[in-house]
Amino acid sequence: MEKYPIYTEISNCRDCYKCVRTCPVKAIQIKDAHAEIIQSRCTYCGICVNECPNGVKVIRNDIDLVQMAFLSHRRVIVSLAPSYLSEYAGYEDNFIRALYKLGFDAVSETAIGAALVSQALDMYIIEHGEASFISTACPSVVELVRKYYPESINELAPVPSPLQTHSAYLRHLYGDDIVIVFIGPCIAKKTEADSYPGYPDVALTFREVDQWFEEENIQLENMDTGIPVEFIPAKAGKAAIYPIENGQIETSKIWMNKFVEQGALSVSGTSRVMSSLAGKHTSDFLEALNCDGGCVNGPGTLKDDSAVIRKKAVTSNVMQRLSEPDVFDGDAAFAREVLKKGYGILGAVQPTAAPIDEDRFSEADIRKALERLGKHGPDDELNCGGCGYKTCRDMAKALLAGLAEAEMCVTKMRKDAESKVDILLSTIPHGVVIVDNELNIADLNKRFVDIFEDYPEGFLDAEGLKSFRGSPVSMFVPFAEKFREQFYMNKPAQYRFKHEGKIMRVTFFLVENKMLLGAMFEDITTPTVRREAVIEKAEEVISRSLNTVQQIASLLGENAAETEIVLNSIIDEFNVHGDRSSDHGLVEDEGGADDE
Repeated sequence: MEKYPIYTEISNCRDCYKCVRTCPVKAIQIKDAHAEIIQSRCTYCGICVNECPNGVKVIRNDIDLVQMAFLSHRRVIVSLAPSYLSEYAGYEDNFIRALYKLGFDAVSETAIGAALVSQALDMYIIEHGEASFISTACPSVVELVRKYYPESINELAPVPSPLQTHSAYLRHLYGDDIVIVFIGPCIAKKTEADSYPGYPDVALTFREVDQWFEEENIQLENMDTGIPVEFIPAKAGKAAIYPIENGQIETSKIWMNKFVEQGALSVSGTSRVMSSLAGKHTSDFLEALNCDGGCVNGPGTLKDDSAVIRKKAVTSNVMQRLSEPDVFDGDAAFAREVLKKGYGILGAVQPTAAPIDEDRFSEADIRKALERLGKHGPDDELNCGGCGYKTCRDMAKALLAGLAEAEMCVTKMRKDAESKVDILLSTIPHGVVIVDNELNIADLNKRFVDIFEDYPEGFLDAEGLKSFRGSPVSMFVPFAEKFREQFYMNKPAQYRFKHEGKIMRVTFFLVENKMLLGAMFEDITTPTVRREAVIEKAEEVISRSLNTVQQIASLLGENAAETEIVLNSIIDEFNVHGDRSSDHGLVEDEGGADDE
């Protein structure tokens, strides 16, 4: 089965729905309580990867593809995202050395491609006066436009992404017989490798590279400093600022240092990008990055540094580069080719629209779906978002589209559970009360109330019973403290007590460890009276036979003694053990056969 850049390990995925809540385009289908990614809807922003509490949203691991490339004896070149300056801050040089130690033949910076993209767009502005495009630097944004804002497809910049442009430039310099491996923070770059083979050939995230380091026992703090830190064809210059918001704009020689009225605007974070795409377009260039704050906060990163620290690591490094000699500052001839050929420089065409065909449902269908969710009117539509959808109507539409299951509705499941409990409590032939660890009533049935209170017939309905919830159980039973000790017993006990001429048995049971305790009250008056009759008969037999036993003891010997022992054991078996009495007339019950 083909593995996409992100997929779900469904064996450990169940009843969570956090990915549904956080997916900005709802590209998740819940099936048999498992969350599966709908690849045709996914933009590969990677939010679900970071938000999944069980780690079952998995980034496809492509290390084996690189290892196979090593075996091909072709030259394997890294296209390294500038975000490495924040991901490996303090170990930047050792990280490069580690890549060479893994077996790569050369390292080049993706920011070189970024510089060429900015150079090509500068040429366009000079010739046309403006560049009212949406940036193609972020492949996740490109997917977002293709699938969800197809009306804006022609507004995408006519030049490939920095990674694609860098790949084309490396092939321009070193020929086609090379393997290009992107390494960076972006999962969506894998779609570029999948969609445009060779531009690059493989894309790895920092997560994958860190795993590879661990497998090879490579530790950055202990790297051999004798390995040279080299970049081809040169170290990138100012374009290394691309991975932070506004970085592409600042790289342009026309827009740089013109924050006000510059004809270019920057926005990051999926929700803000979507809001911008949905709004009225201006004549400004839109630098759109799906990761909040820029690529430095991409889903393929591992470090938990704040966005401020990450941004600082990049900007301070770039400032240092500006004073270094021989940094890459563009290639006018190749930039012109990029502008002239566009995606043709990859042997491909401009991205095309692939709109998501949203289902249309009638109001009647939506109403029926809402009723399946227990929403019988506007007051039932809480729009709590527990299912992952903003509104109950959105959830109903997802249900109709086969993307959701009714069990995702938290309020429905709670009501269903309460309904089942209410039915159970109303049909069970004994009194039942459930208390919390503060000895307040969590639930109860009418038979429990009837044991201790004498309300008129029909006085207590279901709502009336609910009014007792939260009340102390001591308002009914005189031995409330006995409930408290049951929370901490290995096996809750069983007791008998007399109440208004009846003999009752109370059986405790744990509902939730140290949180909820149940007690069932049974009227065992009839079987107890029968048992007492047996005791009385046994005592009468012993009394009548005692003299006779004494007179013929010499004849009966042990048999008489055994008879007396048997009769006394019957009494002992049926008697309430007085030596186990507790307060309020509670007597421990051994669970004997005293029912009818």
